[in-house]
Amino acid sequence: MSELIFFNPFFKQVLWGGSKMRDFYGYSIPGDHTGEAWVISANPHGASIVRGGTYDGQSLTSLWENHRELFGGMKGKEFPLLVKIIDANDHLSIQVHPDDRYASLHENGSQGKTECWYILDCDDDADIVIGHHAKSREELEEMIAAEQWDSLLRKLPIHKGDFFYIPAGTVHAIRKGTLLLEVQQNSDTTYRLYDYGRLQDGKPRQLHLKESMDVIACPHVSLNTRGAEEDHGDYRLCNLAEGPYFTVTRWNVKTHASISHNHPFMLIHVTSGTGTLNDCPVAAGDHILVPAGFGTLHCQGAMELITTHI
Repeated sequence: MSELIFFNPFFKQVLWGGSKMRDFYGYSIPGDHTGEAWVISANPHGASIVRGGTYDGQSLTSLWENHRELFGGMKGKEFPLLVKIIDANDHLSIQVHPDDRYASLHENGSQGKTECWYILDCDDDADIVIGHHAKSREELEEMIAAEQWDSLLRKLPIHKGDFFYIPAGTVHAIRKGTLLLEVQQNSDTTYRLYDYGRLQDGKPRQLHLKESMDVIACPHVSLNTRGAEEDHGDYRLCNLAEGPYFTVTRWNVKTHASISHNHPFMLIHVTSGTGTLNDCPVAAGDHILVPAGFGTLHCQGAMELITTHI
């Protein structure tokens, strides 16, 4: 297959969303509270749709079900990844996700959710929550019961270009003033631990305290998966994460680069700039499936690419 497959996102309006995706990427968003663009999704809660080419108008779900050759004949009921752009115009809830074992037992056989974040842009004083300060499960339970959130939560300052790996079981929250790219397992299972007492349609949103306590890792252990930046002259390369669920790499292309592709599939996210991939024009905001057997990708231009494969 020698054709790159482009997708249009599925958008979600949410309580904490904003309008940065229109401003940064020119997306036709549904409103000024657009918090999520599911840019590569075969999730039943929202699928991305092919833009142009042989499969124009088809969903990624349809490609996975009917054209498994595009994915190297991979096995599995569901496409394994879900990629989003998230625009936090306000704090998201404090949350945690289950691992595969817990989700399989308690969420109708679904996958767990390990994810990672690449910061596309953020306010000067922006921060995020990753992890907690409790030293034991007993202390964790006591601090949650007493709502000692300022003491419990581990807040980290963020800057454009930062990367964070968030295994299942990690307490986390994206906070106000952050635009990021999220790569995750294909799961929409979220346990909400705290939501700042906000109301939606006049009612507090549901919390999941028991499930959260079941899955929170304690004590928190920080993980840094990011490798060293490699300068190859015409481009810079940085391996951001490599694990059982996904491998994520950043390419800062100055003039040109060649990307080997021998995986069942590869995803490419153009986060800034313009150029070509094998003579096909691409620009910031494009999200692309490179099918099995495509061969080497020849990049020309000045652009930042995030590639993902399993």
